[in-house]
Amino acid sequence: MVNHTLIIRAIKPNDNPYLAKIIRSALEEFGANKPGTVYFDPTTDALFELFQTPGSAYFVAEEAGELLGGAGFFPTNGLPDGIAELVKMYLRPEARGLGLAKLLINKTEEMAKKMGYAGLYLESMPELANALTMYEKMGYHYLEGPMGNSGHSGCGLWMFKNI
Repeated sequence: MVNHTLIIRAIKPNDNPYLAKIIRSALEEFGANKPGTVYFDPTTDALFELFQTPGSAYFVAEEAGELLGGAGFFPTNGLPDGIAELVKMYLRPEARGLGLAKLLINKTEEMAKKMGYAGLYLESMPELANALTMYEKMGYHYLEGPMGNSGHSGCGLWMFKNI
């Protein structure tokens, strides 16, 4: 991103409705708004509250006072010790392809490592092909099945990276 007003910061309570709209709009755009995904997850409307959970963090990208998207990590139930889940990585369409997702993921990985995590796991779906390509380029590799118990049965692809 070339604009010098870009800020990556921790989530705030008033970010909730904007982030829920970004997430759901992206899933609609790619035809991934199906049961068993964050589209129908009630926590999507209360991300600030969700990320008050110990061992989690969520970051948003903001430019000129407008939210562009966000990414975070969460200690999902059932994951092995030292592993968190990379979650809710979504951007508005005009913010894609500019390197912003990579900045958000790098920030997320740095904070997860500082908090003692050794790896990040993620769940996705084939409809989000551009994101999958980016994750691969960032060192995530595919797994044969899910880790942990996210409750997102609509996601059929799983990836992992040591951080």
